Order: sequence, then structure tokens, then C-alpha cells
Amino acid sequence: MAYDRYVAICRPLHYGTLMHSRACVKMAAAAWASGFLNALLHTGNTFSIPLCQGNTVDQFFCEVPQILKLSCSDAYLREVGLLVVSACLMFGCFIFIVLSYVQIFTAVLRIPSEQGQHKAFSMCLPHLAVVCLFVSTVIFAYLKPPSLSSPALDLLVAVLYSVVPPTLNPLIY
Repeated sequence: MAYDRYVAICRPLHYGTLMHSRACVKMAAAAWASGFLNALLHTGNTFSIPLCQGNTVDQFFCEVPQILKLSCSDAYLREVGLLVVSACLMFGCFIFIVLSYVQIFTAVLRIPSEQGQHKAFSMCLPHLAVVCLFVSTVIFAYLKPPSLSSPALDLLVAVLYSVVPPTLNPLIY
């Protein structure tokens, strides 16, 4: 999405050649493959963790930090390692998005007309707002200290990053 906005604003005359169907398929395949690999690693590791505190999770879906609370083995360290891998993957995507938007905002601020700037910003800001909401709630969910953890807060944060961004996607497009 960030690359699409970048090409549409910064290189509009090249949009057709840069965003052809094969490029879109490659970008979608890369996103799906990285998501699938990440999910596969977490799922495999989660099924290998012995649970010693029952199997009831205080959420409406099984989330990694909630499952780790039920674990009683050294598998916790493996899962923390996978969370670090996931964080690195997310950080790489985040850096790509930030760099794309820095270039977009630089190009938009060079547009001489205020109407042109407004149109370009109105195309980009909803996507950027949803990305910021998603990233900030995920960071809070996974990096908050255990002392801040409560079932109600964990549930609220999980809903914010798992339900709200996909719900807002149709409004962005």
C-alpha cells in the first residue's frame, strides 16, 4: 500500500509500468509468504510448548503472550526468540513504510497548489493512520511490562490491533 501511494504520487507518469499486474502479484506473494512463514513458526512452536496451568486462555482467540502465560518449560525462550524474529520482520516492513512516506511527503510539499497538496495528503493519511494504530498497539501488546497486564487491557489491545485495522481497510480504499 505504501509503495502504491509512493508510485502514484512521486512517479505518476511511471505508474502503469511500475505497478503492473506482475509487480502486484510479487508484492502480494511476498507479504503472504512472510506472513505464512511467521504463522507457521509460531504455530509449530506453540504446539510444542507443554502447558502446566490448564489450557484456558483469557482472550477471545489464542494469542502468543496469553499462551506463554500457561507454559511451564524452557520453550518460553524459544517463543521469545520467535517474537524477536517477528519483531525484526515487522521492523523491516515499518522502515519500508516510513521511507516511502518520507519520500511521499517530500514530493507532496513540493506541489505548488494547496488543492493538490490536500488531495495527495487525503489519499495517504488514512493509510498512515491505520498503520500507526496497528504498529503502536502491537508494540504495546508485546512489549509492555507484565506489571501493566490485566485481562481487560489485554483484550482491548488485542481487539485494537486485530479487528480495527481490517475493519477500516474498506474505508481507506
